[in-house]
Amino acid sequence: MSNLQAKRAPITGISSMATRQVLAELAASYGRRTGQAVAIESVGGVDAARRVENNEVFDIVILASDAMERLVAAGCVDGASRVVLARSGIAVAVAARDTHPDIASEAALRDAILGARSVGYSTGPSGTHLLKLFERWGIAGRIAPRIVKAPPGVPVGTLVARGEVALGFQQMSELIHVPGIDVLGELPSAVQSTTTFTAAICTVSRQPEAAQALLAFLASRDAGGAKLQNGMSPA
Repeated sequence: MSNLQAKRAPITGISSMATRQVLAELAASYGRRTGQAVAIESVGGVDAARRVENNEVFDIVILASDAMERLVAAGCVDGASRVVLARSGIAVAVAARDTHPDIASEAALRDAILGARSVGYSTGPSGTHLLKLFERWGIAGRIAPRIVKAPPGVPVGTLVARGEVALGFQQMSELIHVPGIDVLGELPSAVQSTTTFTAAICTVSRQPEAAQALLAFLASRDAGGAKLQNGMSPA
């Protein structure tokens, strides 16, 4: 492959679903600015990490910081290349046609969960946090028959919109653009958990210099507007 062809080859990446929309927008913006194509596949976070661990060829990976730590420890990504991209809290949604329960305080949120006919959560960091929260509140057993775990890669908001879940929890970035739902807001600060999303260059990258330039853009101020519009806070 010639140097010119190598430069024109798309920068490839894989990410969790939480950053799918913002990365799609930023990849398109980067392409317009530089002429460099970017192709990022978004799947369930567990699946994304597994594929990187199996040495599937990607130039970059974007995941929650704890998952990235494991990839660094396994030698699958260049730890020195890591950049922090954005942070996102957990939000709550109901179907657009449904009543809006009060979630303004920890007690109100607990009551809303106990009163919901079904509660949906994801396989990602938000789901892990919620299950721990249910245990801490002492309600895990009571609501177990009404808990619905979304399949990997399926937004909880989609289940809410279909009426399969009455009360859905996921990262704000994953709920904000789903049609047919109302996002009630983020969890009260007393029980909120914020996920930090990071990006790094995979050790099997075929164009690490081009990947590094992309990461610099993704972490720059120029990318901040897209993050805010997609329910995330710039790092």
